[in-house]
Amino acid sequence: MKNIIAVLSITAAFSFLAVKSSAQFTLSVGITVRTAPPPLPVYAQPMCPVDGYLWSPGYWAYDDIDGYYWVPGVWIVPPMVGYLWTPGYWGYGGGIYGWHGGYWGTHIGFYGGVNYGYGYGGSGFVGGAWQGGSFRYNTAVVNVNTTVVRNTYVDRTVINNTTVNNRLSFNGAGGTRAQPNAQEQAALHENHVQPTTAQLSHNQTASHDRNQFASVNKGHPVTTAMDKPGGNRFSQQGKNAPAPVSRPATGIKAANNNASVAGNHPANGGNNHPASTANNPARTNNGAGNNQHQARAANQPPHQNNNKPAQARPKQQAPKNNPHPPHPQHVGGEGDHHKER
Repeated sequence: MKNIIAVLSITAAFSFLAVKSSAQFTLSVGITVRTAPPPLPVYAQPMCPVDGYLWSPGYWAYDDIDGYYWVPGVWIVPPMVGYLWTPGYWGYGGGIYGWHGGYWGTHIGFYGGVNYGYGYGGSGFVGGAWQGGSFRYNTAVVNVNTTVVRNTYVDRTVINNTTVNNRLSFNGAGGTRAQPNAQEQAALHENHVQPTTAQLSHNQTASHDRNQFASVNKGHPVTTAMDKPGGNRFSQQGKNAPAPVSRPATGIKAANNNASVAGNHPANGGNNHPASTANNPARTNNGAGNNQHQARAANQPPHQNNNKPAQARPKQQAPKNNPHPPHPQHVGGEGDHHKER
């Protein structure tokens, strides 16, 4: 299975296809598709469980078999003190949507102007800041367990009081039209650390959950956020989410197609063509209809016609073998996703 996990893990080693977006700048991207990601779901942020964890917002990742799936927002351990997470984002340009992977760095870079929430309002990060060797959390923006996390402050001046009604999930025509500012441009050229092993594992776990795929949840993932990788799952309303449902090994679409074929061709004792007892009672399995007919003939009293003796009923001949014509081969699945690498 190929998906965005591979992109996240090899971004540091390879130079990817350059795609120019409507923001008039060029970035390397790791995967391109021709369908837009779904809108971002609105969800409650779970409390930060441990001092020192940083928030990594949820996003739509892509799998080349079953399409987009939601990777829950999660509190994560940074790779080192002083580093901040710049989220990845989808950018549209030239008829394709390209994924620009996220990274760790000492400054927040450009993430497409996408409003991921909880400090990531489209530019920069206002949910907290490093001070010395400790991270301080702005509880006016992020949700932390203050009985555990002590390094907090309140700064409401950074909150944008304008209600954001859009849930745009990509940059470019039809999405956000943001362009990188000077600070974000500078951050692009700094030393970066790629997603941690925990982040890659978190992505992979989401890709194995059937309920996270947009083709199943219609843009409303069952699990939208988690308090840590492998930790507690939460729904959009902040309530406990149900356990994940394993994605079929062959993919969701293939499994659905197989189920459809099985429903159209029920089992019939090994025969390729199910017997029809409604329209042709004689054609029942194992000749049961003929046996019943013969039993009725044996028990029926002789028929009298003008006092003539009853004539023996002619013995029925078995119908000649006349196989059904073969069913046309079932072609399952929807159209393939057009992808360019």
